[in-house]
Amino acid sequence: MLEAIDLAARRGYARLFSSLSFRVEPGCALFITGANGTGKTTLLRILAGLGAPFAGTVRWRGVDVAPFAQRLREDVVYGGHLPALKDELSAEENLATLVALMGETVAPANLRDALASVSLDRQASLPARALSQGQRRRLGLARLTLTHRPLWLLDEPATALDTAGIALLKRLLTGHLERGGCALVATHQPLELPAAHVRALALS
Repeated sequence: MLEAIDLAARRGYARLFSSLSFRVEPGCALFITGANGTGKTTLLRILAGLGAPFAGTVRWRGVDVAPFAQRLREDVVYGGHLPALKDELSAEENLATLVALMGETVAPANLRDALASVSLDRQASLPARALSQGQRRRLGLARLTLTHRPLWLLDEPATALDTAGIALLKRLLTGHLERGGCALVATHQPLELPAAHVRALALS
């Protein structure tokens, strides 16, 4: 489904990685590990079509895609390291905005169901500034329940989540893979998924 061929990236004059090649098949997750500064976020942004590699090719569903290609970005859910929330908007309004930015619309009842599925139904009307870091992260998980895009690119999705939140993240990932989607997850924290679904890539 997704293939990287001889990718290289730099930050200024510093090389982050080079000659990086891998494939991610439908139903598989690739966990990307490595110390801070090794290029995990940069790699995810390149694969999401949000940045350009220094060298190499990204291939999506058998076709080479250029940086910033709309064709790739329409199939991607990208979850950055920091929740993209507006503090003055409520949890429900933020979720609606996140979905709208993907070019999709969701009925209010479905928004409320999504919030309930991540245990945020009681916080639906609270402004985002009143939410804990874990609750802000759960809003990102709620967005995952509302999308059917096949490629998930998640940057440290377990950050600030408690035990129940991590279990929820694992269930969402497992369900996505069982439906034939694929995921790349940059993480410092091991996430135990069924072994048949998991591959690993270590940046150094």
